[in-house]
Amino acid sequence: MNLSVIIPVYNEEDSLRLLHEALHTALDGLPQSWEVVYVDDGSRDRSVSVLEELAAADPQHITVVAFRRNFGQTAAIAAGIDHASGDVIVLMDADLQNDPADIPMMLDKINAGYDVVSGWRVKRQDTFITRTLPSRIANGLISWVTGVHLHDYGCTLKAYRREVITGFRLYGEMHRFIPVYAHMVGAKMLEVKVHHHPRKFGKAKYGLERTLKIILDLLTVKFLLSYAKKPIYLFGGAGFGLMGGGMLVLLYVIADRLFISGLHMNRNPLLSLSVMLFMLGFQSILMGLLAEMLARTYHESQDKPTYTVRKVIGRIVE
Repeated sequence: MNLSVIIPVYNEEDSLRLLHEALHTALDGLPQSWEVVYVDDGSRDRSVSVLEELAAADPQHITVVAFRRNFGQTAAIAAGIDHASGDVIVLMDADLQNDPADIPMMLDKINAGYDVVSGWRVKRQDTFITRTLPSRIANGLISWVTGVHLHDYGCTLKAYRREVITGFRLYGEMHRFIPVYAHMVGAKMLEVKVHHHPRKFGKAKYGLERTLKIILDLLTVKFLLSYAKKPIYLFGGAGFGLMGGGMLVLLYVIADRLFISGLHMNRNPLLSLSVMLFMLGFQSILMGLLAEMLARTYHESQDKPTYTVRKVIGRIVE
């Protein structure tokens, strides 16, 4: 079972040599072959030059993918997956805060039958107010919304079987939701405690401004998780709710005309609200029907099944 370690790089020239030495120390004793795919995300320092030197000195283990400009961590991870050849894929950061020494332990869990092994930075070495606290809030929110309960979605150090993270594309800040996508196809998941070290060089690339992007991406993930195959349940449910609300308002307008104030219905502003709610509900149902057509086109045009198979036992007779 071959191993690919994917490492997004952005302005980490001082860390790369130490990181690659640590990878050799951790992985050279493994029984399987391994490779490292470094993806430079438009670095403005000498990161690309350092990676080129490392690749020239260690061509057996290193692949370098260099972007023309900065596309973000999610795009870098997606590119790494596309260029990796391993049956098992490990993601980690380039800033030396993740510890390569944890990788063999995570591979043991993969060999024990798990599809996803997610790192949990129990003793996190980051600023509490700007990094740790927002991360804890985000982890709780993501776990609550998706139903996939992990303590540390933000920990990049994770190991995956290739088959559970292919077949979908990553956008925005979606890389932190890869375990949710894997869960959608029935991946067997485990969370393990990993080491976390203080940053030695440079500064953190992300801050509180990332929170809004995560929330918006979470809405997308929730839709894909719960309604991608049956969008009519979402749009139709909202539509019937709006139409029901419109009918209740209309009944109140009629009752107000007959039994309460005697105000003519055409002078009651609630009549307009009733009509608007009914129309919005009807339009929502139509959107749901259109979304159903698109979902069927998506699956049928690509001959994409609506299920995933872990394994087939026994002889298949055609």
